[in-house]
Amino acid sequence: MPNTVGPTSAVFAISIDPRQLTAREISGIRVAFAVSGVVAIAIGTILLVWTEATLSVIAVLFGLYFVISGVVRIARGVASTGSAVGGRVLNIVLGVLVLVLGILALRNPEGSLAVLGLLVGIVWIVEGVAGLVEYTTDSSRWPGILLGVVGVLAGLIVLFAPVQTIGVLVTIGGIMLIISGLVQLVRAFTFGRGVAAG
Repeated sequence: MPNTVGPTSAVFAISIDPRQLTAREISGIRVAFAVSGVVAIAIGTILLVWTEATLSVIAVLFGLYFVISGVVRIARGVASTGSAVGGRVLNIVLGVLVLVLGILALRNPEGSLAVLGLLVGIVWIVEGVAGLVEYTTDSSRWPGILLGVVGVLAGLIVLFAPVQTIGVLVTIGGIMLIISGLVQLVRAFTFGRGVAAG
């Protein structure tokens, strides 16, 4: 194994090099991207189409997405044994955080619009920063960066813009989820493509 970085750098490295992963790990990450992408598109579409949805229904939909997204991220961190330790820890920690916030949304669907907006904004900023910090070394890197930028911007809009009506949150949320889903599907098809993994 080439010693191109010191042990400390290896521990804190957060890039994902498909060449260091097995074929099974690459397939697992691609499936994780695909599952998250399909769920995001489905829930985003429901939010935009179901114009009469109540706040509690919207909270449940966001909660479901965050729970699924958190579980998928944790699974990626646990299963990608060929990834750098820093990247695996990042995925697990952020996965737990997103999962907890999703559970909060599910447990308190009757909460206020402000609370739901706060949860949604925090999750998107967390996932956006993760997308910017955790990068891959193949062609799926740029879709990941795009997703990170969109996530941070959407999170900031929800947190700091006057989200005073359900309609505003639903519109921003639905569009963000669909964009997120499409980008994740692109990553599912491009991650590790052409890599002869060991």
